[in-house]
Amino acid sequence: MESRALASDGPRIVVGLNAVIVAITDEQPRVLTVSLPEDTPIEGGGKPGAIGDRRVVEALPTGPLDAEGDRTFELALRRWVRTYAGVELGYVEQLYTFGDRFRDPRERQGGPRVVSASYLALIRETQPASGLAARWRNVYQFLPWEDGRNGRPRVIDTEIVPELRDWIAATDDPGVQELRKERFAIAFGLEGLQWDRDRVLERYELLYELGLVPEAARDIGDEDLGGKSVLGGREMAFDHRRILATALGRIRAKIKYRPVIFEMVPETFTLLQLQRAVEALAGVRLHKQNFRRLVERGGLVEGTGKLATHTGGRPAELFEFRREVILERPAPGVGLPGLKR
Repeated sequence: MESRALASDGPRIVVGLNAVIVAITDEQPRVLTVSLPEDTPIEGGGKPGAIGDRRVVEALPTGPLDAEGDRTFELALRRWVRTYAGVELGYVEQLYTFGDRFRDPRERQGGPRVVSASYLALIRETQPASGLAARWRNVYQFLPWEDGRNGRPRVIDTEIVPELRDWIAATDDPGVQELRKERFAIAFGLEGLQWDRDRVLERYELLYELGLVPEAARDIGDEDLGGKSVLGGREMAFDHRRILATALGRIRAKIKYRPVIFEMVPETFTLLQLQRAVEALAGVRLHKQNFRRLVERGGLVEGTGKLATHTGGRPAELFEFRREVILERPAPGVGLPGLKR
């Protein structure tokens, strides 16, 4: 079901809703995706399921806005995620509204322009309802250059940097060369600059501009795109990898000043489990003692007096989120001390 056109005497605009549903499981950031036939409308509305012989693409859960029946976007989002993915959402916030031309290929053939209101949902992972084409994927399967927990991702130096240097050299204009070099250095922490973990979208859009992700070739109908190499990472339908990059950047920025991490960890946890969850989202390793000192002194957690016995080593104390901190401090985030990148 499509929403009603917003204008009756001009190009039609339809409204869709996207859900970026993120959880942390086994120290990995995970996002809920659905498998759809390639020709599925961008605003969704069909139940993921039978695919047949059509090419399958992975997408974020996507559904329509019922302009007459849905009182708010968020209530509509919660309803169809519950119906089509069998998942109940807890913490939800609006992420961004995506409305670029030709997001939906049908627009090039005279179809409607599609505007998508995207939402970020943080939950503890649950099994999607059986029979639906929904599954949890590691976020870094889609954005492999973002995971630096085991050192600088190899793909940056072996594939990305050479392409960026060729891009800089492709123009004879010194001014343009300097601007490109600046974008390159800022996005990927090169030329003496530090890696900025929050610039996830900026990095993805630069790779898209250079034709290094398959979505770039697909969107202009050029499978070869000048013979450029295509980076690893799973392709997503439409501009959903861009939406995912936007969401990851938002999460990385937000964990510094809001206690959103506690939406994704168990109700009781060890401090090491909490640290590993933060590292999973930030894509970096943190200094253990500095992290514990910051969390404890900041009043974010309190001990339960119980011990975890499944740590594989010495039993560790179990903690829980101290909710009163929300009233005590204006920005009660966990911070990211001692970054190692």
